[in-house]
Amino acid sequence: MTEPETAPAQPPEGTTTEPVAPQTDEGDFRRQHNYALVKYSDMNEDMLTEAMEISVTACEKFSSNNENAAKMIKESMDKKFGPPWCVVVGEGFSFDISYTMKHITYIFFGGSLGICVWKCTT
Repeated sequence: MTEPETAPAQPPEGTTTEPVAPQTDEGDFRRQHNYALVKYSDMNEDMLTEAMEISVTACEKFSSNNENAAKMIKESMDKKFGPPWCVVVGEGFSFDISYTMKHITYIFFGGSLGICVWKCTT
């Protein structure tokens, strides 16, 4: 015995059956990566925690101006741990520096924003 043929089910009017890819933009990407990721550090735990908090605060406050963020981080580190501190905030940079031992950290924030904080040798 053969089964009767039936028409395939149709989607409700006004809908499609094609899969829809999720739309992501740079803002979504940055929201998903809104934490600090330590790439390298030889600081003690207390200093590293403070440097990360200062860096995240500065980068959130000056999200469109890396120079002002770096200035805020430098001034805060100078006050908290004594001068001279140096800071680089940006994307797509590398570094080869001299620094005081146990006083450097390299952090990523917001996905691709690099922050390098180190105490200069005197």
